[in-house]
Amino acid sequence: MKIICIGLNYHNHLVEMGKEQPKVPLFFFKPDTSILLKNRPFFLPDFSQNTQYELELVVRINKVGKCIQERFAHTYYDEVGLGIDFTARDLQKQCMDKGEPWEIAKGFDNSAAVSEFVPLNEFENINNLNFHLLLNGKQVQRGNTSDMLFFVDKLIAYVSQFITLKIGDLLFTGTPSGVGKLTIGDHLQAYLEDRKLLDFFVR
Repeated sequence: MKIICIGLNYHNHLVEMGKEQPKVPLFFFKPDTSILLKNRPFFLPDFSQNTQYELELVVRINKVGKCIQERFAHTYYDEVGLGIDFTARDLQKQCMDKGEPWEIAKGFDNSAAVSEFVPLNEFENINNLNFHLLLNGKQVQRGNTSDMLFFVDKLIAYVSQFITLKIGDLLFTGTPSGVGKLTIGDHLQAYLEDRKLLDFFVR
């Protein structure tokens, strides 16, 4: 099982990060040791002074596929959930400034909180799903999948040109604007439409 994460997939997040719009989907990986399940607490890593949250829609792959055509991509998933891509932003910046890989900023242990998954047939359209994140009771992120630069089926088709997708693989589909720094004691709650799928504390 692997975790595939899409970067810079919402225009408002591009603006807040000062980045140009990518011409094709950008993706990176997190190892399976980064998964944080069952609303367990997230412990701030001691190697970062600026660990940030990024709420994302997550799709779970349900069959093996390679070089998938976009028109068939919808047959490779039937569940959706939410995830938080925890990022050591200070380490990421240091690495990017030096032109170095920045896996240490994205792939550290427990850096991918993942919710339970919901059958896709309980929603009308995956390309029109609302999701939002509360930090200590205050909304800090809100997104709708209609605002993605590259929709889910496009992401699956593109990624599968380069790597084989397998059953259980997780696709983090990008974050909207509103990312921010975490501190000990913070309370994170994430909703997909009106369903609360994540609810845990930062330690």
